[in-house]
Amino acid sequence: MSVDSPPQFGRFSLTPQSGTRIETKYRRIITDLPVPESLPYFERLQRHEPVAMQCQPPLLWDHAEGAIVHDPFGNRWIDWSSCVLVANAGHAHPKIHERVASLVDRRQLATYVFAHTDRVELVERLAAVAPDGLDKVFLLTTGSEAVENTVKLMRAWGRNQHPDKRTIVSFYGGFHGRTLGSQRAGGIPGLKTWIGDDDPTFIQVPFPDGYLQQDVSFEIFERTLDEAGINPAMVAGVVSETFLGIGPDFFPVDYAQDLRRWCDVNSALLTFDEVQAGFGRTGKFFAFEHYGVVPDLIACGKGISGSLPLAAVIGRGSVMDTFPVGSMTSTHSGSPLSVAAGLGAIDALVSEGLVERAARLESTIAAVLERLQRRHPKRIGCTRVKGLVGGVRVVQPGSLEPDPDFTHATVESCFRNGLLLFAPVGLGGGCLKIAPPLSIPEDALVESLNVFEEAFDGVAADA
Repeated sequence: MSVDSPPQFGRFSLTPQSGTRIETKYRRIITDLPVPESLPYFERLQRHEPVAMQCQPPLLWDHAEGAIVHDPFGNRWIDWSSCVLVANAGHAHPKIHERVASLVDRRQLATYVFAHTDRVELVERLAAVAPDGLDKVFLLTTGSEAVENTVKLMRAWGRNQHPDKRTIVSFYGGFHGRTLGSQRAGGIPGLKTWIGDDDPTFIQVPFPDGYLQQDVSFEIFERTLDEAGINPAMVAGVVSETFLGIGPDFFPVDYAQDLRRWCDVNSALLTFDEVQAGFGRTGKFFAFEHYGVVPDLIACGKGISGSLPLAAVIGRGSVMDTFPVGSMTSTHSGSPLSVAAGLGAIDALVSEGLVERAARLESTIAAVLERLQRRHPKRIGCTRVKGLVGGVRVVQPGSLEPDPDFTHATVESCFRNGLLLFAPVGLGGGCLKIAPPLSIPEDALVESLNVFEEAFDGVAADA
């Protein structure tokens, strides 16, 4: 780090600052932040990791339980990150921890794609929670890998019908991962400049969010394809996040149903990317249940295990069996530890009613976001919440241009006051994302919302 300027970790200052000491039921801040003793660790990371990894508040994690994150120095935060929507069941949930620990003790750590009994149980349980007809499950490692395989399946299935039926339609603003195929399908141009060329078989259409895209009629979908010269009969599939992570932005129900009908008429497959949206996050087990439609393929990840790397594609057997034996395996497909975590996560979500709980707590978040928007109409473009995922779009006054300085300052203020958000997301870094574990105690949610309100008001007063 340069001696000529204050040390930074990405956009976060590494200069320790003292503040009000905090001691509540859920939060404790008893040191300067960042903690001076933690700075050598961040310096070592900066020496050996790429700058792209320097994106989150400078907190050195020690352990996390439920909705609380602890550092090694006695501080603790209420968590609104859920490790980017992973820890739906809560950090270190006993049902997950016990299943994983039993396998560690049994010394069953890797199996490639050889069978083991937990893998049998997990694919059966995933097929059981999916809609009827989606009865085949392909276990993987990451959400990007799941999306890549839905693209692979859609393209192969389409070309089996006609050699030119290979176009994949997706939506502007969509995020599907950071690998080549998932970023081809993604709808954020700034993330794709490294690719260097456009693939005309991937086409994006406007997402009907009612915010940046005011016209939410399905006609826009059809007209965009027509203007791009796309023959609907040559579309192999449509893939979309069930909600756009940059919002969260949901389809209007009638639009989603029109999309399902369009895919049926044109013999195109419909894939919903549930990597962020699934496993109870929105108050439904899968977020597409809000639309009253059933996709042909579901890409799963994050909350599927609540912890360890695990993903899956769930789909119709006629599509999932497109490839022959041995041609669609993955090195860690069905890894015993991750599979055990997945079984524990499903146990927790179902037995403790966490999905229904997320739906019930939605109104608690919504009331605060509505109050904030009334108080700051020139600073907030829109707010969104469904279940226990919410977002605040912060804008430059008098426009819809994002204000990343404002959002960053809000995240940093929350961090210093015992509330942990991940770095601002969305187009231009203008969205503050709310995503606590679904197991968060109700009084902890209320306390954290109070912290968020105070931080937002404080940044607005200083702006």
